Amino acid sequence: MTDELTPTPTPQPNDEQQKADRHKARQQKLKQAVDARVAAATDEKGILLVLTGNGKGKSTAGFGTVARAVGHGKNAAVVQFIKGSWDCGERKLLENAGVQFEVMGTGFTWDTQDRAKDTAAAEKAWQAAEAWLKDDRIDVLLLDELTYMVSFHYLDLDKVITALQNRPPMQHVIITGRGCHRQLIDLADTVSEINNVKHAFDSGIKAQSGFDY
Repeated sequence: MTDELTPTPTPQPNDEQQKADRHKARQQKLKQAVDARVAAATDEKGILLVLTGNGKGKSTAGFGTVARAVGHGKNAAVVQFIKGSWDCGERKLLENAGVQFEVMGTGFTWDTQDRAKDTAAAEKAWQAAEAWLKDDRIDVLLLDELTYMVSFHYLDLDKVITALQNRPPMQHVIITGRGCHRQLIDLADTVSEINNVKHAFDSGIKAQSGFDY
């Protein structure tokens, strides 16, 4: 008789179910926040992206963005400063996909040790960059290692900034290199700093074709 009057206890969710419910609630809250930000981002314009810092991968990331653009049927161009004398796997691939290249071709400045020669080569490469920065047929332009041209005073900073500011409104530009000038960072829409945690070169491992260049 007593057993018949005793209420049946309500089943309690187990620990795993509680964890699953809490995870779902957190993800729903996160989704609402992300959806709100996506809905608020309505402007369309050409992005100026700066990839700087002492870590490895700045040029690689820039070329990856160019490859993405080409995959979407966009027109792209690349100006390579400093490292132009190296055999470049990205160039071999992207030129076959219709990407135009201007290569400074003098190599690293510590190899040439010739300021006048480097300055003349930088100016010649910049002429191509300026032409593409006026060309609304170029959807994405990579200025690889441009930061060094500014910091070494091979190129005039004001001239570079003016060309960037006056480019076609929907043209995306990527600047790579260490020690990016503060005025370029201030002008940019997106800035990523790639920091060095470890580098194989510091352990005596040489740069290798197909991985490093």
